[in-house]
Amino acid sequence: MSDKDILLDIKGLKIEGKAGDDWLPIVNGIDLTLRKGEVLGLIGESGAGKSTIGLGAMGFARDGCRISGGQILFDGIDLRKASADKLRRLRGKRIAYVAQSAAASFNPAHKLMDQYCEAPVRHGVMSRAEAEHDAVELYRKMQLPNPEEIGFRYPHQVSGGQLQRAMTAMAMSCRPDLIIFDEPTTALDVTTQIEVLAAIRDIVEQFGTAAIYITHDLAVVAQMADRIKILLRGDEIEEADTRTMLAQPKHDYTKSLWAVRSFQRETQAAPEGQPVVSVRGVSAAYGPVRVLDDVSFDIYARRTVAVVGESGSGKSTAARVITGLLPPIEGEVLFEGKSLPADYRQRTRDQLRHAQMIYQMADTALNPKLTIRKLIGRPAQMYLGLRGKALTERIRELLHLIEMEPDDFIDRLPSELSGGQKQRIGIARALAAEPRFIICDEVTSALDQIVAEGILRLLDRLQGELDLAYMFITHDLATVRAIADDVVVMQQGRVVEQGTKAEMFAPPHHPYTELLLSSVPEMDPDWLTHLLEKRSKQGMPAPGAI
Repeated sequence: MSDKDILLDIKGLKIEGKAGDDWLPIVNGIDLTLRKGEVLGLIGESGAGKSTIGLGAMGFARDGCRISGGQILFDGIDLRKASADKLRRLRGKRIAYVAQSAAASFNPAHKLMDQYCEAPVRHGVMSRAEAEHDAVELYRKMQLPNPEEIGFRYPHQVSGGQLQRAMTAMAMSCRPDLIIFDEPTTALDVTTQIEVLAAIRDIVEQFGTAAIYITHDLAVVAQMADRIKILLRGDEIEEADTRTMLAQPKHDYTKSLWAVRSFQRETQAAPEGQPVVSVRGVSAAYGPVRVLDDVSFDIYARRTVAVVGESGSGKSTAARVITGLLPPIEGEVLFEGKSLPADYRQRTRDQLRHAQMIYQMADTALNPKLTIRKLIGRPAQMYLGLRGKALTERIRELLHLIEMEPDDFIDRLPSELSGGQKQRIGIARALAAEPRFIICDEVTSALDQIVAEGILRLLDRLQGELDLAYMFITHDLATVRAIADDVVVMQQGRVVEQGTKAEMFAPPHHPYTELLLSSVPEMDPDWLTHLLEKRSKQGMPAPGAI
């Protein structure tokens, strides 16, 4: 390709963030070149500057940040010198952005079709009627079910994978030259992720769109990118075409990323004594819709039960029943052999404190207005009656337990912490009640691989020290291999298979378990192509058709 094919040319990009009265560097003079129709993968751990660079490629900086140096040329246009009006005409029309969380990015008060049509109509690309017709065609290309009518649903009326594909279709509405994909599959289960990856790749190839694909998942970027750039704390570590980068990484940091999933907990002895939590024949419904059907499993002290399945399989609903947030229509939940009241409002304070939760998104789970002292102190105060000096000492003990120095963190706000640090605070808050049982709801899915491994090691250590029982809700089978003792596989509200980890990962598998296992991306650039070809030969539905 000649220089005429260069669409995006970034030289010496510097971006800073406001810290009190000072500006601190976030991105330190990055160069980036992207040609028409090319996909560049940006890889790095949390704080590497991936998303900041992606937004910078649009000439945009988040609140509290500023582009302080360098040149950003998009098709010959200097975005740093362009007027606000010029940037508005470019963004959405020629440069589009697909966010990590589609659920948080769509306006919940407007139908998908209205949100799709907004950009092409405002930019004068097409009329409303033409935009609606175009939406249906793109929904069909994205393998969305019922493409003629799905656009007239609200965001909450479609699944996470469907919403992510609808967002990709919306980004394509003006046929942009460049799309920034910012972790678009991070929070999706493995089967839904396949649908979204296949749809994104097809749409980019069909329209010859250039893309920057931001992710911390190396196996995913291997399926999507022509080239990969590795970042660390705002600096470029190395860059190469995808096959070379996977086969022959040069830098030690890159090699460490390739080998990061090394943690495997020690095999535990067979369970003894009475289960801490028993789920017995539980069925549950939301209104007239039955969402759990005759679900049973046990969770023992010092053991982790991983509950896996795609979106809508009933994993989180089972957790809601256990915690008393959703009373079952049949069956019961037992704690140490005694039946728990179905509704949490009828449970004693002691029953409530013994079952705690750690949530997927620490950003939304922690009150941004409360300091770490108050976030951790509240459950210790409410459940254990601690006050004054005793409360402060307990907070400090909990911070030591999660490997955070009390003097450095106790009076900080959540906004002053990294993603991994916030998740550790979520763990400390759960421990503050001194529970016997903790539900970990996708606690590593939003974290990069290095940070996620640290969280898994921490949870494993705490379980051994405190005799905890864990229910680990996850869609990441690599996490299951690392942390689980027992596995429960759920599909459409039913348990289709369960057993020890060794039993679950050894064939023969239930067909649905086999589907989950085969959907885990591998560090092979041809993996997705071969998988789709294999499924097509077997007569399986196209991604997203179900």
